[in-house]
Amino acid sequence: MKQQERDEQEFDFIKEKIKDKPINKRRLLLKLGYNILCAVIFGVTACLVFVFLKPHIEKRLYPEEGNTITIPKDVIPQEIEPAPKKEEEPEEPEEPEEPKSQTVVVQEELELEDYQELQNKLYAIGQQANKFVVTVTGVTSGKDWFDTPYENENSSAGIIIGDNGQELLILAEKKIIADAEAIHTTFIDGTEASAFLKKYDGNTGIAVIAVPVAEVSEETRNQIEVAVLGNSYTITQGTSVLAIGNPLGSSYSILSGTITSSQNTVSTIDTNYTIFTTDILGSENGSGALINLQGEVIGLVLQDYSNQNNRNTITALSISELKQVIEDLSNNQDISYVGLRISTVTNDIAQEYGIPQGVYIKSVELDSPAMAAGLQEADVITAINGEDVVNVSQYYQGIYAKRPEEEITIAIKRQNGEGYVDLECTVTVGVLH
Repeated sequence: MKQQERDEQEFDFIKEKIKDKPINKRRLLLKLGYNILCAVIFGVTACLVFVFLKPHIEKRLYPEEGNTITIPKDVIPQEIEPAPKKEEEPEEPEEPEEPKSQTVVVQEELELEDYQELQNKLYAIGQQANKFVVTVTGVTSGKDWFDTPYENENSSAGIIIGDNGQELLILAEKKIIADAEAIHTTFIDGTEASAFLKKYDGNTGIAVIAVPVAEVSEETRNQIEVAVLGNSYTITQGTSVLAIGNPLGSSYSILSGTITSSQNTVSTIDTNYTIFTTDILGSENGSGALINLQGEVIGLVLQDYSNQNNRNTITALSISELKQVIEDLSNNQDISYVGLRISTVTNDIAQEYGIPQGVYIKSVELDSPAMAAGLQEADVITAINGEDVVNVSQYYQGIYAKRPEEEITIAIKRQNGEGYVDLECTVTVGVLH
């Protein structure tokens, strides 16, 4: 019994009741306040981030309507055939006409002051046009043999061709910004802004870059202008023009001269473009634009199409033939590509060489949609999607009407022995990169 009592006394501590620790209300309130403060800070931060990012997210997911760039197109002038002669009728005796008064033209000798005044007027047109010229610089970096980092810059003149309310759209050369890690633009007032590439045409080498309007101050926007693209179909030999931009290797130069030829063409993939030659001396690395006396752009001066002769004169691509390409690039659309170098088989050529009328395939680009479809050199295209094709312009319109990844049916005539056989090829339109 005593032993049992001793055992119970020995383990009495196990029966002791453990009391709860007293609550520290002050510490609890501080912790609760800290949690509430963190929640408020997190909520405010999330709200600010959402407000800041919302416009940018909406612009990407739901582009605003009405920001599409539209460039009015020019009608290709058609040659007017002479009216048929009427059958000769017996002539009636004419009544004697009264003598007409003659206009006397008095020629005044041009003084040096008059010549200077004329030059001042020409340069005033160029100075006004330079407001839509910008300097586009592509920046790339690398390391030399000694592992020392360096930056390389390539520059050329660009042209402001549109403002969609969100971006200033600038026409530039792709080769200048190829592989560039950063693109900078410098406006006529010397201010700079960053730009990014929207789209480019792998055929002509022209690209459209964009500068966010928010990055351009109101003061600068008041000093720049959007270029007016004129009608280059009306340009003929002897037309007075100005070269602006960077025709001599220095920015915002102004040169004057005349068109020496408007009939030359350059063969490119899937179409041919008119080249204007001038008597204006320039640099083989020159760039910019040809403008008429109304200050409208009628030609693009591009480095890839410069005259490589010793006596380097400025040449330019006709702007009217590029308007649809420029519009599509501005609206972030790819340019359709089939991959043919072609020429028109005129009636005279058809009779002289015994070739069917249509579009003659001079060559087929390697790994192109045309090669994949089985088109060959010396084939003659006669129709696209059932529509007759008799010249390069009609061929180009036929493929340009389709978007990349769409299919077109091209009817051809292929020489087989002593004659031609009719074939059809289905081509999946691609994009030239």
